[in-house]
Amino acid sequence: MLNNSPITVPQGRRIFLSAQWRYLAMLNYEVDGDVLAAYVPRGTELDSWGGKIYLSLVGFRFLNTRVWGMAIPFHRNFDEVNLRFYVRHSEGAEVRHGVVFIREFVPKTLIALVARALYNEQYTALPMKHKIEIELNPTPFITTGYQCRVARLWHGFVARASGPPAEAEQESLAHFISEHNWGYAKQRDGGTSEYYVGHPPWRIWHDASAAFDGDAHALYGPPFGTLLSRAPDFSLIAEGSQVQVSAGRRIA
Repeated sequence: MLNNSPITVPQGRRIFLSAQWRYLAMLNYEVDGDVLAAYVPRGTELDSWGGKIYLSLVGFRFLNTRVWGMAIPFHRNFDEVNLRFYVRHSEGAEVRHGVVFIREFVPKTLIALVARALYNEQYTALPMKHKIEIELNPTPFITTGYQCRVARLWHGFVARASGPPAEAEQESLAHFISEHNWGYAKQRDGGTSEYYVGHPPWRIWHDASAAFDGDAHALYGPPFGTLLSRAPDFSLIAEGSQVQVSAGRRIA
C-alpha cells in the first residue's frame, strides 16, 4: 500500500504541480566530480554519500498530473526519464539537499516547453514507452522499464527486483538517492532557481538488477553516454507516492 501521509510544503511556497510518481527505476553510477562541475548551479555544491558522488538515471510514471490545480487534457499520464546528480545549498543554518537535472525526456511537447520556460530545465520531447510488471505469488517480483526513441531506434533501461519493498534506513545510500527534496536549476542569466518537491517516504526494492539497453550516446552524448554504458554501481526501484512541486524561487 502506498504511503499516503500528508505532504508538508515549506511556508510561503505555492504548489505549481501535483501528481503521483510511480514505479521509479533508479540506476546510480559513481562519478568523478569534475565531470559534473560545469553543471553545478551557482550557490550550490556537489553533495556526496560516504565521500562518493553519484549520477542517477531515473525513469518513472507521471499519473493524475495537475498544474496550478488544473488537469490538462491528454497531459495527465505520461513517462519521464531524467539524468540527475545531487547538490546541497545552505540557507542560513539549514542545509538543503537537492537535485540538478542534466537532461529530461518526456513524450509531450507542451510539457517540455512549459518546463523550459518556467524552470529552464533541459526537457526534450521524444517518443517513449514503458513496461511495468508486478507478480505477487509466490514471491513479490517487479520489473520496470523505460525507453526513448531516437532516429527510429529505442534506447532505455530495465530494472528488476524481488521481495517486499521497505522504507530506506535513514543513513543508507538508498535514502540519500531517493529523499532529496529540493531542486536547483541554472537560469539563463547565470542565477539559480530553487523549488521544493514534497512527498512522503517511499518504500523501496533494494539491490535491484538493472542495465541500459541501447546506445546511451544517442541520448546523452559524451561523457555521459560512456558512463551509462557500464553496469550501474547501485540500483533500486521506488514504489512512489503523491508528490507536490512548488513554483521556483531565485536564491541569493
